[in-house]
Amino acid sequence: MAFATTDQSRSFDLQVKLDTLVRLRWLAIAGQTISLIVVYYGLGFPLPIGYCYVLIAVSAWLNVILKIRWPASTRLHENGAALQLAYDILQLAGLLYLTGGLGNPFCFLLVAPVMVSATALSFKNTIMLASLAGLCATVIGIFHMPLPWYGGETLQMPPVYTVGIWVSLLCSMFFMATYALRIASEARQLSNALAASDMVLAHQQHLSALDGLATAAAHELGTPLGTIYLTAKELATEFEEGDPLREDAELVYMQAQRCRDILQKLTSLSSDTDQHFQRMPLSQLLEEVSQPHRGLGIHIDVVLEGDGPEPVGQRNPGIAYGLGNILENAVDFARRTVELKATWDDEQVEITIADDGPGFAPDVMARMGEPYVSKRGLAKKIQPLGKNKFDKTKEQSAGGLGLGFFIAKTLLERTSARLSFGNRKPPKTGAIVRIRWPKNAMDQS
Repeated sequence: MAFATTDQSRSFDLQVKLDTLVRLRWLAIAGQTISLIVVYYGLGFPLPIGYCYVLIAVSAWLNVILKIRWPASTRLHENGAALQLAYDILQLAGLLYLTGGLGNPFCFLLVAPVMVSATALSFKNTIMLASLAGLCATVIGIFHMPLPWYGGETLQMPPVYTVGIWVSLLCSMFFMATYALRIASEARQLSNALAASDMVLAHQQHLSALDGLATAAAHELGTPLGTIYLTAKELATEFEEGDPLREDAELVYMQAQRCRDILQKLTSLSSDTDQHFQRMPLSQLLEEVSQPHRGLGIHIDVVLEGDGPEPVGQRNPGIAYGLGNILENAVDFARRTVELKATWDDEQVEITIADDGPGFAPDVMARMGEPYVSKRGLAKKIQPLGKNKFDKTKEQSAGGLGLGFFIAKTLLERTSARLSFGNRKPPKTGAIVRIRWPKNAMDQS
């Protein structure tokens, strides 16, 4: 199973609301204004206050224009958001140039726009903004106006101290941006994977609900069909034997009877008394899961071993989809055989899916169950003799243990299942997946 990762990557292009950036900029404007007032008027430090106010006013007017031009609900294209964050870096760098460069204790605020980019934008744009911030830090570290100080005194920072501030700023930017970028990327992947899981489960539930729709349709059609049936039956007696009209009336009568029989079957699909449809033995579940994967050159061996009567549970589309997805992966990587085994006792029900393929690679084992794991083991499978015409297609498609596997794991865990992954013990080869449920979760007999 593979969902459109291209669509998901495109969805990341619209991540930031314009109103979010505008609010953050208003917060920065307020902080910059208060700082200038305290330093210039409160502490009496000499500052080029006019130029500072101009830079702050430009940001304020930019916010006003954006508020008027676009509604608050507008979501920015990624490049547009990056341009606004680049402006914020340049505006702050301008203020720092006027107020002492890297000697200004507020120089570490250059990290803020980069952090916003790391949490909302792509790696490419984050790197570009971090490079811009690093360049600005380098420039204002060399070229800047004197740091404001008391009574005409000049506070000259030692070059070593300035270089230390520069290195500290760049290191802080790198580590904080890398951490935020990683966390945000994982959150996006998890969010999209869970959304895909919900979509798949809703689709399966929709399919399982079709029997209810069929029942409703059968009840609605029952009355007019009954009228047609009775009318055709009476019309057939109004004509003599051998009359073509009698033959037509009998044909209508027979077809109406057939329709009544079909509607009666449809009505019984959702009936609580239809135990065959509403309830599913474990053997039937395994057969339905394995049936779509037979005839592809891989033998699927279904084994049932248990202590006591066979568990009989309710139909659950989440279980059927989850098992089917794991079995599909096993068939993709198997050389000849996949074993689908069910065991049970008084406490639990376990289904084991094992193949004779290359097994899970160690680096993949540590990440099993996460979305977007791109490979399972060997780059190419060893092809034994006797493969059929389906093998080429299967080998090309056997690479996905990502979103589909994550969805299967999520759906199964929602049914109280616990999953474990591993490789078969030598001399056997291949992967093995065990799914365990409490007995009462899988047995409604």
